[in-house]
Amino acid sequence: MIKSKKILLAVTMGDAAGIGPEIILKTLQDKKLSQKCTLIVIGDEIVLRKTAEKMNLSYVLKQITPNQIQQAKEHALINLSLFKTLPPSGKPSKLCGKAAIQYLELAVQFARNNWVSGIVTAPINKEILKLADSPFHGHTEYLASLTKTRKFGMAFTGGGLKLILATIHEPLSKVSGLLTKPRLRSTISLALRACEELGLKHPKIGVAGFNPHAGENGMFGLEEIKTITPIIHEFQKKGCQVIGPVPPDTLFHRALSGEFDFLVTMYHDQALIPLKTLDFHGGVNFTVGLPIIRTSPDHGTAYNLVGKGLANPSSMISAVHLAIEMAQNRKLT
Repeated sequence: MIKSKKILLAVTMGDAAGIGPEIILKTLQDKKLSQKCTLIVIGDEIVLRKTAEKMNLSYVLKQITPNQIQQAKEHALINLSLFKTLPPSGKPSKLCGKAAIQYLELAVQFARNNWVSGIVTAPINKEILKLADSPFHGHTEYLASLTKTRKFGMAFTGGGLKLILATIHEPLSKVSGLLTKPRLRSTISLALRACEELGLKHPKIGVAGFNPHAGENGMFGLEEIKTITPIIHEFQKKGCQVIGPVPPDTLFHRALSGEFDFLVTMYHDQALIPLKTLDFHGGVNFTVGLPIIRTSPDHGTAYNLVGKGLANPSSMISAVHLAIEMAQNRKLT
């Protein structure tokens, strides 16, 4: 069991050639977070120290071993020593990919052992995973594999919105065929689970339509009639407050007005365009369905910002806050 009074969270360094090291260092300066949690960074000291020197940031991490995690009272580092110096900034590389995988695997191990209450992952570039010969395109799929999770979903918070995607990174030409009844049934079930972890009691869930005007009774498409509406009715018969399909052009306004607590959206841009417009710097991605808590900044490696000191840590800070909230809610259930 976790012995520290403060929430213990593992933070993976992500792509060492991206802005991950910088936003981690900036997050460590947040005094409010230090009062609530202890962050165990899994990464490389030489990368973090040299980034701190280059960005004129204070370095506060003390090296510890894994068996010291549960006694940690201050932010600390598990140093894997995979780098001899800073990797070329803003460039994908095989070494960065292999390192990111090792950080993640160790973080999952710590969480599965209950040494930490959850993990927060700094951004990675999909290309570095390919260079490292990983069969996975990103954190989400790899986490599901590591934890042997079959049903999982990508969810987000930001700008007053909380939502989950029915399909993730799919070409729009394929989305309609992927919106099957089993997929939507699973997504709405995951949405209900996400509400529990976010402490939302008796949530009202708004389900987006796929077509303009939610199909307008079949005039603009049949996905709503054939697939989305029947699944919504299944949940309504169980007593769940699942409402829809709601026309996508009004769904987000209605959520912000307080009508819905959580949203189920059909595809990536339908959800992420409004969320990132409302809160580009503070959005958070979290994975629903895993046996462990995982949150992440809702942005990428931002290679164009590396070394300039301009990386905004707001999303990373929000990701840590969300992990703390979810860990506290899990303790109550």
